[in-house]
Amino acid sequence: MTKTILSALVLLSLLAGLSSCGPKAYVRGEYDQDVNSTNLLNDKWSETDMQNAVRDLVQSASNHYAIRTAKKPPVVMVTRMQNKTSEHIDTQNITDMLRVELMRSAGLQFVDKAAREDISEEYDYQNAGNVSAQTRKGPGGQIGADYIINGRLDSIVQQAGRDKSVYYKLTLNMTNLKTGLIVWSDYKQIRKLYKKQNVGL
Repeated sequence: MTKTILSALVLLSLLAGLSSCGPKAYVRGEYDQDVNSTNLLNDKWSETDMQNAVRDLVQSASNHYAIRTAKKPPVVMVTRMQNKTSEHIDTQNITDMLRVELMRSAGLQFVDKAAREDISEEYDYQNAGNVSAQTRKGPGGQIGADYIINGRLDSIVQQAGRDKSVYYKLTLNMTNLKTGLIVWSDYKQIRKLYKKQNVGL
């Protein structure tokens, strides 16, 4: 074997080794047929945490006398959901799921605080002569909310050696808009345990 061929083989071996150690990407996937199955892929807030927390809190709220004994479905507004964790968590996902599940299970009606600016702009458009008088809408006809729901997501992370625990607490409050009294408040606790392991290439 000549030196040229030997050098070429060594170079190819080095290139193959370098390529195997290069950056990796997720290039092939599949659909999970059960989005409600447990996700403990890492130690961050997950959709499983959100599903469990919202499910239990919706059940608690739905069974509260202010909702259960109401003669007609209360009108509710979901406002702030504070994120007091060290993670970047889109709390809008939590409030969206909360609203949908409360509508499904308790038949609550909701007013959309986020849509108020859009509604106001549409009033201006309709009342500028752009639509027929028969279909025109304007201020003064909206339904006022009976209750406001807000909440907070907290977390505590603890580590000792190879062990780690992540604790979450999602707290919700429902306030009577007329009296300012909190008529329902509850929380859901979640704690996840992890053990550090070496991950090979």
